[in-house]
Amino acid sequence: MSWVRVYIHLVFSTKNREPFLNSSEIRKAVFQHIKQNAKEKGIWLDSVNGWNDHAHCLISLGGEQTISKVAQMIKGESSFWINHNNIINNKFTWQDDFWAVGVSERNAQSVRNYIHRQEEHHNKESFTKEVNDFMVKYGWSYVQEADQKTTS
Repeated sequence: MSWVRVYIHLVFSTKNREPFLNSSEIRKAVFQHIKQNAKEKGIWLDSVNGWNDHAHCLISLGGEQTISKVAQMIKGESSFWINHNNIINNKFTWQDDFWAVGVSERNAQSVRNYIHRQEEHHNKESFTKEVNDFMVKYGWSYVQEADQKTTS
């Protein structure tokens, strides 16, 4: 039997960063559902939380799982569930893309803490600033360039 522990910090936003998850009750219901669904699908989801327009997950990939497939299963099923159960008044959709970075065992607890403190974090910092900070930290430029092209 293979044993794998590959931590990934996965972040994805709502379509067009719409603030669909705009109450703590909605976020709690959605994130609890994501956690339960992940368990049923064999996805090891350590932590999940987020803010009005995005979600953070700390996952560990199984031996046969890919980041893309896990993100697709989490996002697709949760969108269906939100819409099917009329959790919000509008049609809910996650953005197609996502961000993912590897997390060492040593840093897993600090990522958990960061995920669990999303409400406190976003009372001080916008999602746009958070995205830009991730871009700088990990040397990414594509999202920032794409955002600039759409505003030009």
